[in-house]
Amino acid sequence: MREVNTRDAVYIALRLGHAPGGRISVHQTEFLTANGRRLALRIQEGKDPAIVWLGGFRSDMVSTKASVIADWGAKTGRKVVRFDYSGHGESEGRFEDGTISDWLADALAVIGAHGGAAPVLVGSSMGGWIALLAARRFAAEGRPLGGLVLVAPAPDFTEDLMWARFSEDIRQTILTEGVYRAPSQYSDEPTPITRAFIEDGRANRVLGAPFRVGAPVRVLQGMDDPDVPWEHAMKLVEHLAEDDVIVTLIKDGDHRLSRPEDLEKLISAVEAMSA
Repeated sequence: MREVNTRDAVYIALRLGHAPGGRISVHQTEFLTANGRRLALRIQEGKDPAIVWLGGFRSDMVSTKASVIADWGAKTGRKVVRFDYSGHGESEGRFEDGTISDWLADALAVIGAHGGAAPVLVGSSMGGWIALLAARRFAAEGRPLGGLVLVAPAPDFTEDLMWARFSEDIRQTILTEGVYRAPSQYSDEPTPITRAFIEDGRANRVLGAPFRVGAPVRVLQGMDDPDVPWEHAMKLVEHLAEDDVIVTLIKDGDHRLSRPEDLEKLISAVEAMSA
């Protein structure tokens, strides 16, 4: 579930007019130590509410969508916070040591340090799951959120989109050896899927019963997504019965949703949510 490279982000941002002065802004990497992990982040300073980017599985904060949102923030004077989970991008740690709980803790630490009041969480793929878990935590604590923008959200993907699809041989490899190294269409390196990751995912499932996040939710979902079927997004909507939810289905959209026309929809959703 990797993203398009930064060079493509430069081209797309220029085409969309989200680069101030016709140039892509460069944000210096900062570091935050939380829960014993050193996390890399980049902050585009501006007015609240802060837009907090939550990336996908094995993605990073310089992905196409994250970069375009950051440059939209630079152009419009909005605060945009993006970071790498532990074991991702510029942050410390090994990817295969991470779990959903770990990456949620990373996100909550960054939001707590830099999100300000009522931030808008923008989650892509796995980041959509992290955003929902964070929102549920905020709701339980009575803390406000500005809203959620979810791009091809993949809540519970460890169980519904991985374990349920694995053959019995792959399941046994995970159970007995502790890790299965899955081929990836997005990288030359296989993706390690650990037993700890699968079991921790089960402890963080959100689609077992209806729940309330207490903030408006906007979903962008491609109907030609081979990784997260559009029906999965609709299952999420069914579980958000008490919230203000609007879903945009993109008939020919894939999982990345990184074409210029997709990015225009993303920026429009973020802009409306942060108005």
